Amino acid sequence: MVGTAHRNTGVEGVEGGVGLTALLVAAARAIETHRRDSLARDVYAEHFVLAAPASAGWPVRMQQAPDGDANPLWGRFARYFGLRTRVLDDFLLRSVHADARQVVLLGAGLDARAFRLDWPPGCVIFEIDREGVLAFKHKVLGGLSATPKAARVPIPIDLRADWVGALTDAGFDTAASSVWLAEGLLFYLPSAAETYLIDTVDRLSAGGSALAYEVKLERDLLEYRDSPLYTSTKQQIGIDLLNLFDGEPRPDSAGDLAGKGWSTSVHTPFEFTRRHGRGPLPEQNDALAGNRWVFANKPRP
Repeated sequence: MVGTAHRNTGVEGVEGGVGLTALLVAAARAIETHRRDSLARDVYAEHFVLAAPASAGWPVRMQQAPDGDANPLWGRFARYFGLRTRVLDDFLLRSVHADARQVVLLGAGLDARAFRLDWPPGCVIFEIDREGVLAFKHKVLGGLSATPKAARVPIPIDLRADWVGALTDAGFDTAASSVWLAEGLLFYLPSAAETYLIDTVDRLSAGGSALAYEVKLERDLLEYRDSPLYTSTKQQIGIDLLNLFDGEPRPDSAGDLAGKGWSTSVHTPFEFTRRHGRGPLPEQNDALAGNRWVFANKPRP
């Protein structure tokens, strides 16, 4: 019911490194789901958290977090992920209602959008990620008898391999418009890999396609090594984000897309906090200060 079966059904795909950050986002989505003023609901998120030994003791409700909303990790940082989820949900649904029927989740992680969003008829959701991550996801969702609300096509491949061939072999149509999402992905890629990914999305996208992704603008991330968001994440759950992020100067991907004819807009998360009336606002020594959410649309010929 959840898509293609995988040989690997262990948890190794999410037990360390970048894979562990997928569990962090799932825990944040679970907490957001149970807030009275929730921005986004993901009823599957807590099941991912509880199914992995590395995260089984993490909070999935705010009342389980030490200090509640005052906790930098499970309060402010988790609310950031909740806001990001809502904004990107809205973007994807706008795009598919406008025209696109192909949705490509790059580095899909534990994203359950295929199961929880109300997709219009004819949508296909392609989920690209490493085999171990998708196998863990498949196992958990299968145990819940979860049913996707659109055609779901898992593509178990590392983005460093020939994911383009795997995507087209899986039925992706380069002549049809599509919407792409790189959520929480580009932070971890070298500059050249980000440039390649953006160029490839442009090459595979027909007119009428859309893209959303998240970047950081700082050239020296270590300036924020003492930020409460980073220190609390390392101390409370053992994830050293600064060690996982690629430290190279980032390319101007939004500018590159604009040069290829895409219309682009770049926003701070704080803009959406003000729009929705909840979420993180700027503070001193703020690890979120350089975060930008980029939205791009490719015009029709």
